[in-house]
Amino acid sequence: MQSEGSRTPFVRFALVAAAVLLGLAAAGPAGAQTDPAAGPRMDIYGFAMLDTGYDFKQVNPDWFDVLRPTKLPASRGQFGDDGNFYASVRQSRLGFKGYLPTSLGEVKTIFEFELFGVGSDAGQTTFRLRHAWGEIGPFGAGQTWSPFMDPDVFPNSLEYWGPNGMVFFRNVQVRWMPKNDDHTQLWFALERPGASADGGVFADRIQLQEGVKGHFPAPDVSARYRWTDNWGHVQLAAIYRYMSWTDTVNNSIDLSGNKSGWGVNLSTNIKTPMKGTIRASVVYGEGVENYMNDAPVDIAAEANPGNLTRPITGKALPVFGLVAFYDFNWSEKLSSAFGYSRVDIDNSDAQQANAFKNGQYALANLLYYPVKNVMAGLEFQWGRRENFRDGFSVDDYRIQFSSRFNFDFHLGGSK
Repeated sequence: MQSEGSRTPFVRFALVAAAVLLGLAAAGPAGAQTDPAAGPRMDIYGFAMLDTGYDFKQVNPDWFDVLRPTKLPASRGQFGDDGNFYASVRQSRLGFKGYLPTSLGEVKTIFEFELFGVGSDAGQTTFRLRHAWGEIGPFGAGQTWSPFMDPDVFPNSLEYWGPNGMVFFRNVQVRWMPKNDDHTQLWFALERPGASADGGVFADRIQLQEGVKGHFPAPDVSARYRWTDNWGHVQLAAIYRYMSWTDTVNNSIDLSGNKSGWGVNLSTNIKTPMKGTIRASVVYGEGVENYMNDAPVDIAAEANPGNLTRPITGKALPVFGLVAFYDFNWSEKLSSAFGYSRVDIDNSDAQQANAFKNGQYALANLLYYPVKNVMAGLEFQWGRRENFRDGFSVDDYRIQFSSRFNFDFHLGGSK
């Protein structure tokens, strides 16, 4: 017989799914028929990009060309000697966007890849899927940005991974968008549970002990509302998730359990003089670290005194993230971005002393656009990691030079 705790996520999932289906039915046709004169069309786009730089300190060698505070050393000299030159083309990108008129509206699709290996390919230059997405009217499905995130918070930087304190996750999902225009967006999604932004699996996000396996009885549920005006936009997003784990070791101790995870993300873009944009966000939640751009595990071990059968339980770690950046143009050929970001974790009492506690990230750059579709720039980057309770902290400093060559080719239609 299922326990009350195991039935709860199924009930929540059924209610959400029913609401989505009823909403789709009430919406009727997905939209007016597209003008046939537009016709089927496709955009082929992307860029070739070279990143070179010098890391004055050290980082996990699988992440040599990015600045991630979680990948900075957890002890002195963990990754060898300080000072490394690096070169990479892993930011290079290739994408395809398709548009197909139908009687129910226009079918829009996107397939996009880059060369930045993660997960089992960490440190490699290899094709990695970014988007595999299709939509028609208010319905969409595939892999793309989670509604919990705001991609417009990402600054115009050279460093690839970006601010650690922002929600940043492309996830597999089914999405309903009852309102989706240039002024107002209201989105709801059922998202794949158990994945992480750096290509790992849920087993990597639960830090209890060997033999504990993740269990996913329900999808993550996310929603967002965005309001846009001439000055910019403001967005409020939220997510709820149910996480459980099973102890597969046959002994007298049972470490099985479950926790709920949740998060709220408030973000904005504000336009300023000099054709500038303030990009900012603040996020808080528990057990949503895998949706963050750079954060540790979602669940960590916590002592359970007095319980001999279950001496350790799991804690959904509270997380706080902050992003504050400013992009602006000096002229038609020169632009800059600078800003600061951070992540703070409320660790559990059973985590190791060198567990990640908080990370900070900052950069400033100067970018030059000599002609259309060509960019070259120089950027200074700083990162900092602090451990839980062993007193260790480390700073990293980097100088990066990058050049990028864009392409964009259009086929079909009447564009």
